[in-house]
Amino acid sequence: MYELPAFGSDSPIRTHLTGYDLVTKPMLNKGMAFSERERDVFRLHGLLPPHIGTIDEQIERRLRVMRAFNTDFERYAFLRDLQDTNETLFYAVLIRHFDELLPLVYTPTVGEGCQHFSEIWRKPRGLFLSYPNRHRIREILSDSRFDHVRVIVVSDGERILGLGDQGAGGMGIPIGKLSLYTGCAGIHPDLTLPILLDVGTNNHERLTNPLYIGWRHERIVGAEYDVFVEEFVSAVIERWPNVLLQWEDFAGSNASRMLAKYRDRLCTFNDDIQGTAAIAASTLLAAINVTGIPLTHQRIAVLGAGSAGCGISSLLLRVMVDAGLNEEQARKAFFLVDRNGLLLEGMEGITPAQTPFVQQRDVVKDWSLGKPDQIGLFDVVRNAKPTVLIGVSGQTGAFTEPVVREMAQNVERPVIFPLSNPTSRSEATPQQLIEWTDGRALIGTGSPFAPVQWHDRRFDIDQTNNSYIFPGVGLGVLAAGAKRVTDAMFMVAGKVVADMSPTVSDPHGRLLPPVDQLRAVSVAVARAVAIQAQADGVADVCDEATLDKRIQAIVWEPRYRPYELVVA
Repeated sequence: MYELPAFGSDSPIRTHLTGYDLVTKPMLNKGMAFSERERDVFRLHGLLPPHIGTIDEQIERRLRVMRAFNTDFERYAFLRDLQDTNETLFYAVLIRHFDELLPLVYTPTVGEGCQHFSEIWRKPRGLFLSYPNRHRIREILSDSRFDHVRVIVVSDGERILGLGDQGAGGMGIPIGKLSLYTGCAGIHPDLTLPILLDVGTNNHERLTNPLYIGWRHERIVGAEYDVFVEEFVSAVIERWPNVLLQWEDFAGSNASRMLAKYRDRLCTFNDDIQGTAAIAASTLLAAINVTGIPLTHQRIAVLGAGSAGCGISSLLLRVMVDAGLNEEQARKAFFLVDRNGLLLEGMEGITPAQTPFVQQRDVVKDWSLGKPDQIGLFDVVRNAKPTVLIGVSGQTGAFTEPVVREMAQNVERPVIFPLSNPTSRSEATPQQLIEWTDGRALIGTGSPFAPVQWHDRRFDIDQTNNSYIFPGVGLGVLAAGAKRVTDAMFMVAGKVVADMSPTVSDPHGRLLPPVDQLRAVSVAVARAVAIQAQADGVADVCDEATLDKRIQAIVWEPRYRPYELVVA
């Protein structure tokens, strides 16, 4: 179809496509920016208006249309259509207007996009691997148009943000994540592949929707599910031995299990577990620049002890050990609260991921409790006096006024991260947290929130978004030729983002770098990750100058290049 040129070069793109076939190929379409010569050579006269435009004009035209819509969902659908029409233009718009478009391309609007994915689906993007087609997986993956794939994001749609099972609509997540791999880290779209494992859905609303595009069947579970995932992973390893595979929005019981099962068989990670943990660590380290409380003196309460909560706790524990605590001391600093209350020794149903954070009953024997048979979040805040409160529960309003006010009585600058997505699932709003702490809270949210005006002060709200982490991790993996993804790679990624925090030089600054610096952040993360991959013995070894050249060679800039016709 066309030859993928060396990235970073100005060499022409060579293709045999002409006319309608050319302008309907999203990665090749330039719209009215095709030159007069290209219109002659590729037989485009008449298909296009006579005006020869520029990408700058096209960006302005698309922004005007997008901004005229009434809702963010309409804008999301418009941008998805633009991506499926002209990918170069889509990414040019995204990169130049990250602050405006990131909430539209990804959280929080992608959640609504997944809920209504069947209604807006128009053109194929990525692969739907359905359970009835399990015997065809290798055949589907074998298509030559996937020869260049280096990064895959896969979901089974069971736990989409805080919205639950969306079935085939969960494809919106891999598409959105890979858009950020390209937008933030410059990984060429042709190197990426979104995949949805369609194993059915237990969402009655989806199953009864006549427009639903997925397999109309209750979700496959147990051994059948595991065999299907194994077939998929084995086929991926066979097709792309060096691919980076990211697991996304799997249910907690499967997320940790799949990561543990496959992390030593291919280059893979789970962003909900590891990426969320890394950016939470970044934001906490930045907050410490403001509070002055050393990491070794932090007490951390986490609401939600699923894969995300345990992943955050595990990485923070390693960072605390790295800062000087021994592991036993660090474990005592964590208070994880799940649906049955604080994790305590002797509780039934404790998972392997939760085990390191189970508190001894001696710790709570003298606590003042509201209900003696269950220790809730308020009990933890009142008795353990945490300096940090993290929410990954998906429970709207779970950080209640009594909880937050109690925390603010015990800590001068409470660090509070309601991280559940989308916005409708946030444990508290920034406005509430600022009011209940008299403006003293340091806040990081999972979804974007507008600045808060309180008395005569304006509070800009930092979005603790995984986009600060995973695109750079992917870029670093590709540049280093990494064969595996290690926990240490995520720890250094989190530290790099913290080192770029405005609070390093200004205690009144924002906790995280501005969103419009995401490309610079991703390159810095990639460099650190690649160096760590070499130190961990899972990557090609090269000097730093060579590594920098590799990173630069991978990063793609969305601009129009000249075309040459290949005669078949």
